[in-house]
Amino acid sequence: MFKIGEFSKLSQVSIRMLRYYDEMGLLKPDRIDTFTGYRLYSAAQLPELNKILYLRDSGFSVAEIAVLLKNQEQDFLAEQLERKRDEIKSTIEAEKQKLIKLEVAKLELTKKRTERHYQVTMKAVPSYHVLSLRKVIPNYFSEEELWRELATFMENQKIKNFGQSFSIYHDQEFKEKNVDVELCVQVKAGLQVDSKVFSIYETEAVPIMACTMVYGAFSNIANVYLSLAEWLQEHPYYQMDGPDRQIVHRGPWNEQEERNYLTEIQIPLIKR
Repeated sequence: MFKIGEFSKLSQVSIRMLRYYDEMGLLKPDRIDTFTGYRLYSAAQLPELNKILYLRDSGFSVAEIAVLLKNQEQDFLAEQLERKRDEIKSTIEAEKQKLIKLEVAKLELTKKRTERHYQVTMKAVPSYHVLSLRKVIPNYFSEEELWRELATFMENQKIKNFGQSFSIYHDQEFKEKNVDVELCVQVKAGLQVDSKVFSIYETEAVPIMACTMVYGAFSNIANVYLSLAEWLQEHPYYQMDGPDRQIVHRGPWNEQEERNYLTEIQIPLIKR
């Protein structure tokens, strides 16, 4: 048997942490000397302590570790490890987005007002015969998964893209979660599909679209809406009317350099 100091050296875990694990019920001493009150540990407890350390370093809380120690079934452990893995991946992705926003904030907060201008033009957009996939997705970053789903369906059905591809955002306001997004790909007229998820229809022609181009990373798109707001304020005889569209002319699939991405934002207008 080992006193707590000896066990601390052998396990490379501080006395403070060993006492904490004792208090939390994760690792009790093998026995306590009735005469001295010393906590005594055995070498057989080292594997259990190592398990606690592995779980701790993997991001599990004390409460979660306690549950895992009580349930030693391999399937349950594997399931919880996979759950934690997904949780950590989500956290990493969220932190990556924060880094992107920090870079955008750095650029935006340090550049002059006149540098924020984007050229806004107006044009009519015709009706398109499109294959459509419309879903409510967790957030705007999930749109990439939606495009993959659409591309897989087109490949399986041997459907070719005959022209314009664009996203339509149906929410009347900006939403951080549960966004209503529709993907449209122009296809051959007369094409039909038998699906409850995908549909084919004719989009409405839009007589007046306010359009502007965004160069570079998708994070630059936020700046465009500021320019569009300024343009609308300078042209009060127009007002927004209907869901906006986004066309990625150059993106990850056909351009290696993010700085060379080209995205078009379209907002339908009507005269007041």
